[in-house]
Amino acid sequence: MTTVKGMIQGFEGDRMKVVSDYNVWYEFPVPDKPPVVGERVNIVLRSGEEPELQLTGANPLSQQEAAAKLYRYDQIESERHATAADVDDAAIARFWERGYMVVDKLLGEDEVAAALAGVTDIVQGRIVGPRVQRMKNAAWQTEEERELVTRKLHKFVDFSPALHHACFHPDSMSLLARVFGESAKFLEDQAILKPPSPDAGLEKPWHQDMAYGNLSQSKMVCGIWIALDEARLDNGCMHVIPGSHKDGPLPHFAIRDWQLCDSHVHVEQDVAVPLKPGGALFFAGLLHHGTPPNFSTARRRALQFHYCPESSQKLTPQQFKEMFTCELSGAEC
Repeated sequence: MTTVKGMIQGFEGDRMKVVSDYNVWYEFPVPDKPPVVGERVNIVLRSGEEPELQLTGANPLSQQEAAAKLYRYDQIESERHATAADVDDAAIARFWERGYMVVDKLLGEDEVAAALAGVTDIVQGRIVGPRVQRMKNAAWQTEEERELVTRKLHKFVDFSPALHHACFHPDSMSLLARVFGESAKFLEDQAILKPPSPDAGLEKPWHQDMAYGNLSQSKMVCGIWIALDEARLDNGCMHVIPGSHKDGPLPHFAIRDWQLCDSHVHVEQDVAVPLKPGGALFFAGLLHHGTPPNFSTARRRALQFHYCPESSQKLTPQQFKEMFTCELSGAEC
């Protein structure tokens, strides 16, 4: 018999979805007294039998508790480059030392406006094809309400010329080639909208991007996080732990999300990275980073693209298991 921890991920009808700390998904019937999303549970595995779910009553940190305990707001990133043209070879070396760099104006005003229009057209259904993630059981009557229940967009670069341009921007591709020492290969697109809503503008806990699906690569991935609205301390700007990519791949756990263990995060080293619209954070795929909730009344829409060196290969399931789960290491949270 093996017992592994996990979390309630969500509900669909009379079934609930559970993800384990081994990054394995299960479905169970909803009990008479349903648990809450994010509640930690135990999954009992016995040879030849169906998995058994044990509720623990251990609720996750509230959004307010996570924002107060796991982030600091008094250390602000000061090392910045005005444009991509200002990134010299010393800055590329600093990227590998610190795990990130900031370009204050990657996209111009017209490019930001066009990207925002593309995002809005997808959210409002005027562009069909991209994947849209909304709050479960979301309902709306107006365009504004529809926007407030929309959390993320995926797989949109082939449907919007403006967003395709942002993803393959010449300045980005040139910088990535210098970072990697070879041409860059596109991996994934996301628009992370974090609206001013208690249900949709949630925290994204501390994590490493390479612990996720297609981003698990044999060579270091680089993400580009581009602000479309002003990303501020009060609406969920990016937070990073400088140099943490040098710790290598770490086990992730199913707590409030697929994330690093809260107690393993060096919160005292947290640096916040506010950005104006068009500003960008380039960051290594193993850098510890997260965003607190959006408690403000302001939107905080952002694009996030990931790339890897052209010669990189996707990790095998066994390699992923060894690097980013606790199944083989026995690590606990």
